[in-house]
Amino acid sequence: MSFIGTLALAMGSSWVSGINLYAGVATLGLLGRFAHLNLPGDLNVVTSWWVIGVAIFLYCVEFFADKIPYVDSVWDAIHTFIRIPAGAVLAATAFGDFDKPVQVVAFLLGGGIALSSHGAKAATRVAINTIPEPVSNTAASLSEDVVAIGSMALAPFFPVLVIVIVALAVIASLIIVPRIIKYFRSVVMRVRNLVSSE
Repeated sequence: MSFIGTLALAMGSSWVSGINLYAGVATLGLLGRFAHLNLPGDLNVVTSWWVIGVAIFLYCVEFFADKIPYVDSVWDAIHTFIRIPAGAVLAATAFGDFDKPVQVVAFLLGGGIALSSHGAKAATRVAINTIPEPVSNTAASLSEDVVAIGSMALAPFFPVLVIVIVALAVIASLIIVPRIIKYFRSVVMRVRNLVSSE
């Protein structure tokens, strides 16, 4: 696979891991199996039926957990310790055929990309959970599922598009996340003021 193709799969898989790790891994594994893709580096490990099976099972668990207000935020908090390292590992694995320094750089950048998408997702979900109706939560979760599966499905065939999408998404998260955190802090302050005034 070309360098651009490898870069797209490395960036795409690390970015998707911050949104929905299990959907991304399952999609990549199934593409490798059924589309006969020669995945770069050591990424072929995700084509193992064991890896695909576990990823699909965990995706099914996340599919339901992610659509329940507040449960999704707990799930995201726990997955801070899973999604970000997994994004780093997937990026480094994609560059498995390159020298060790390149793999280390891929590991570091992959972790950073996963952190940006996970941070944006978690912060957005906390903000959405302040809205009383449950429809927004479900719509956000379904959108994330589509983005995760769609990005992984596109990466091998439209690598430049995926690289551009990931780059724009990282920039957007750097702009949006601080604003969401600021909004959430204002909500917490309002709740504290209401409680203290009673």
